[in-house]
Amino acid sequence: MQQAVSVWVRDPRIQKADFWHAYMDYEICLHTDSVHFTKKISSVRRRYSEFVWLRQMLQANSQLMVQLPKLPPKNPFFSLNNAQQIGERMKGLQLFLLRIVQNPLLLSDSCLHLFLQSQLSVAKMQACAAGKTHYSVEQAVNSCGLRRFHSEEDLQKDVNTSCDSDSDSLECKDPESLSWKPSSA
Repeated sequence: MQQAVSVWVRDPRIQKADFWHAYMDYEICLHTDSVHFTKKISSVRRRYSEFVWLRQMLQANSQLMVQLPKLPPKNPFFSLNNAQQIGERMKGLQLFLLRIVQNPLLLSDSCLHLFLQSQLSVAKMQACAAGKTHYSVEQAVNSCGLRRFHSEEDLQKDVNTSCDSDSDSLECKDPESLSWKPSSA
């Protein structure tokens, strides 16, 4: 039976780090019935530099056994105000992810799952994938979910753990702040 993995890159947003520095991030939506994924529906925001990190990690972890697709090229003249450049980059990032999730070898990579289904930073994803956190990859993935799929009661309980004030935004809990006990394996 063929298992479907659909991934979209959409909703570019300018994020301001401070008065002088801004960057663009993109929403990555994933819908799947694949047994490879803990969550069947997820949405996270990632920036271009995080895609670069993912590609480097996948390349290192696959030990050259897989020819990875290319990312859209980094453009030194990329403008956060140029809709055509933003659209081309989004298409390139989506094509990159679509090719990645079609490869069974890459679907077993923890970095891919953390990238697609957690809100962890690059440093925390790397530590988690290396087993250097008190939470597992599955726990990191399960600690972040879509608000719109939760009940009103859950929303009231989790109102203080929200990442964003947008009503369709993600509900995220930092896995480090949750009290998980290490599994006894």
